[in-house]
Amino acid sequence: MTANIKPRADLAGRTPLQDVIPLSTPMVLFVDPADTCNFRCTFCPTGDANLIRSTGRWQGRLDYDLYTKIIDDLAAFDGPLKVLRLYKEGEPLLHPRFAEMVRYAKSSGHVRYVDTTTNGLLLTPERVGPILDAGIDRINISVNGMSSAQYLRLTRTSVDFERFVDNIRKLYERKGSCEICVKIPGDVIEEADRQRFFAVFGEIADRVFIENVAPCWPAFDVEERTGVKISKGIYGNEIREVQVCPYIFYSMAVNSDGGVSLCFLDWAHKLIIGDVADETLKAIWDGGPLRQHRVAHLTMHRSANPVCAACGQLSHCLPDDIDGHAVLLLERIERTCVARTEPTE
Repeated sequence: MTANIKPRADLAGRTPLQDVIPLSTPMVLFVDPADTCNFRCTFCPTGDANLIRSTGRWQGRLDYDLYTKIIDDLAAFDGPLKVLRLYKEGEPLLHPRFAEMVRYAKSSGHVRYVDTTTNGLLLTPERVGPILDAGIDRINISVNGMSSAQYLRLTRTSVDFERFVDNIRKLYERKGSCEICVKIPGDVIEEADRQRFFAVFGEIADRVFIENVAPCWPAFDVEERTGVKISKGIYGNEIREVQVCPYIFYSMAVNSDGGVSLCFLDWAHKLIIGDVADETLKAIWDGGPLRQHRVAHLTMHRSANPVCAACGQLSHCLPDDIDGHAVLLLERIERTCVARTEPTE
C-alpha cells in the first residue's frame, strides 16, 4: 500500500486558535455549489427529500455570477483565504460549472488552497480533466460501501462498484499535484471489507482512512437512521463535550442560495447570519449576528441556541478546544469591536 493511513482532517500542526483569535480574515470558507445530491444516504439529511422539504430550505445550484461575487469579495480582507471548501450539503459535482469555479478561485489571488468532498460517482475521466486542469488542490472521496450491494443498502442508489473504483484509479493516474483522499464509514462494513478497502484504495489514493459514523448534524438522529450504535468519535477519539465552538471563529459557510450560515453543519439553514447577494463577506464576518454567536459561546451559553445545543460535531469530531481560553478571547473580541467603532481623526 502506497497511501498514508491518515484522516482527511489535518490534526497535526494546527494553528492554536487561542493565539490568533480574533481573525481579520477567515481561515476557511465553505461554498456550496449544489445542495442536492445524486445519492439518498441514510446518514445524511440531504438524502431524505421529505425532511428537507419540511424545513422549507431552498434547493438548487449556486448562481455562477453570485459565486464570482463571493470570490471577488475576498479582496476586502487583509490577506488571502487559507482554504476554500467547495462543498457543504449536496454533491458539488452536480454543478455544471464546477471546474470553472475552481479555476476562478485559483486565479483570483484571494485563495491559497481549494478542495472539495464528493461521493465520487461523477468523477468520470471526462469530468476530472477540467477539474484537475483548473488547479484543485485536494479531492476528498467518500466511499460508501465495498460492493454494489452495500452501496444500494447505504445510499439507496445503484452504483457499479467496479466502474467506480476504475474511475478513481484513472483519476489518481492523472492527478498531478492534486491530493486524493479516500475515506469510508467503518461502522457499516465487515472486518474483511476493512482490509479490502485498504488493499483496493491504498494503491490509488494519497491518503486513506476508516472513519466512524458521527452524529454531527444537529437535530438529525443518525443512530436511529443507520442502526449504528455510536461509542467512539469519528477518528476513534474519546467522546467528550466542548462548550465553545471553534468553527465560528475561523470559518463561515455560504449556502447554494447565497445565504450565509454560522457553520457548515447548518443543514436546515436555521443559523443564517447574512446573505452575500446583499452584503459583502467582510461585512458579514465583522457583523453583529456573527459576533453575538461568538459572545454567546465564549460566555458558555452555546446551549441556549437549540441548533448549537443539538450539534454532535463538538463532542465527536475532534475540534480545537478553546474552552480554557474563553475569558481571554472574549476580552480580545470586545476590544476589537470597540476599536472598530471608535471615530478616526
